[in-house]
Amino acid sequence: MIEASRLAKKFGTVNAVRDVSFKVAKGEVVGFLGPNGAGKTTTIRMVTGYIQPTEGEAFVNGQSVIEAPMETRRNIGYLPENNPLYEELRVREYLGFRAALKGVPRRRRSKRISEVAGMTETGDVLEKIIGSCSKGYRQRIGLADALLADPPVLILDEPTVGLDPAQIVRTRDLIKSLSAQHTVILSTHILPEVEAICSRALIIHRGALLYDGRVEDLGRSLSAGDTLVCRVVGDAAAAEGCLSSVPGVERIEKLDENDGRSRFRLLVSKGDAAREAIFWALAEARLPILEMSTSRVSLEEAFLSLTTDENEPDGGEKEVLA
Repeated sequence: MIEASRLAKKFGTVNAVRDVSFKVAKGEVVGFLGPNGAGKTTTIRMVTGYIQPTEGEAFVNGQSVIEAPMETRRNIGYLPENNPLYEELRVREYLGFRAALKGVPRRRRSKRISEVAGMTETGDVLEKIIGSCSKGYRQRIGLADALLADPPVLILDEPTVGLDPAQIVRTRDLIKSLSAQHTVILSTHILPEVEAICSRALIIHRGALLYDGRVEDLGRSLSAGDTLVCRVVGDAAAAEGCLSSVPGVERIEKLDENDGRSRFRLLVSKGDAAREAIFWALAEARLPILEMSTSRVSLEEAFLSLTTDENEPDGGEKEVLA
């Protein structure tokens, strides 16, 4: 449904986006992540046809955004980052105007406005002036606008900004439900939002795409092995020495010590052989093991690992993790 092919954008001497390529299949909900100024919004604007790329091309539903801009825009529902609205209009008037622009037949407009108002919980403000609505309502009015023409592709830039916690949960549930009929790109800096909604993540930093893959695989791709947490009874120094001598244990970190019980985080080679060796080594040293569990790298840790400046190349290309 969406394809970005070697997209690049320069503003003067600044490379805002550098050689970004990805594909999004029908029905996917993909999280687009990156720090402020990473190039997320610029990439989205190129995909939606709002700005022209310096190099590369984007396709929506098989059509070139450059060669067929009107046709591709008809396939996209776009909620921009700043959500511009006509504040002097009533909500119903605004949605009616937007429905007309999007080609929704006149006979269907009233029904469709009621449908999207129900989906976005804006029905109680349809007769209000937009300028008098709260920021949370304005955000949901923008989402209603994106849904009006029932487009196959939804591109949502920070859709939960300004919402209260209850509204955030309901909006996330709505976005998840939309994947049954829509392909969704969700641009956000809220990492738990990606974990809650998205099956796949794209991470961009300083204009370059650093990761393209499943959300649950992100932490795994950054480690050469598995991370285990072990809790052991007995002398902490003896336990640490015992663990460090086990074949397959590549790194050991003491987490805490309390009442003769110590916890360690271990980076081990993949497979069950290391776990079995750890168990028998501690048993032979008469150091009872109370816990041995897998510890996954959190999305926050993985995100920071990819986007910290010390991991950036000096002008060279960075391999995309996938």
